[in-house]
Amino acid sequence: MLRFTKMDGAGNDFILLDNRAGHIHLNRSQIARLCDRHRGIGADGVLLLENPSDHANFRMRYFNADGGEAEMCGNGARCFARFANKVAGARGKISFETVAGVISSELAGDLVTLQMTEPTDLRLNVPLHVGAEKRIVHFINSGVPHVVVPVAQVAGVDVVREGSTIRQHEMFSPKGANVNFIEKRGPDKIAIRTYERGVEDETLACGTGVVASALVFAVIENAEGPIAVVARGGDELRVGFDRIEKQFRCVALTGPAEFVFEGTIEI
Repeated sequence: MLRFTKMDGAGNDFILLDNRAGHIHLNRSQIARLCDRHRGIGADGVLLLENPSDHANFRMRYFNADGGEAEMCGNGARCFARFANKVAGARGKISFETVAGVISSELAGDLVTLQMTEPTDLRLNVPLHVGAEKRIVHFINSGVPHVVVPVAQVAGVDVVREGSTIRQHEMFSPKGANVNFIEKRGPDKIAIRTYERGVEDETLACGTGVVASALVFAVIENAEGPIAVVARGGDELRVGFDRIEKQFRCVALTGPAEFVFEGTIEI
């Protein structure tokens, strides 16, 4: 039997597992089964809390709903911080290793602020041929590779069709990229819808996508932080940063992380 905690961050939902003892060894199909919304618990991904190997309090491993391990997950990381506080008594600034680097976090009730790794590989105004259509998109790696596509209204976008096509484009192979469609809502506010690789569908929110979109928006609109980002699930997250032209430092993501339920499941 496997004991788990179900959590959600801005509508992005996760299964949290305490693996500090090192006894949990899940294969790809088992993770996909746990995330199955009909035959399992149901989630966008699985997070394992483990002992660190370097100069951090914990290690966070993140697996997408298809069972593949990913570099980082912003909404998941906020849930991870509250989970570490609950099961391990971690307080104050909580740091944890990820494939994307060491992340630090601070808790304030059900809100968590993450100090993100510095983004890399910013590419603006990239021409992209999608079928017979030519799109101009932007790219940035905010711990995970993200494509950002400005649109007039996010409500009218066929996120699954357009997102899956861009996600699988040869320009982003072999790993692919998440795809974010953003709508300007003000001088320092955007709305976002995201197609997530690994989930292979639209999700209600994506933390690294929120960060990626806010940073791209700041550059193309010459906006100062923080940027408010309204996710598909209705939650508003905030992205703070220091910027010198196209260089970002001190990137911070603030948003909710909530406990949903606990239980056990056979695997």
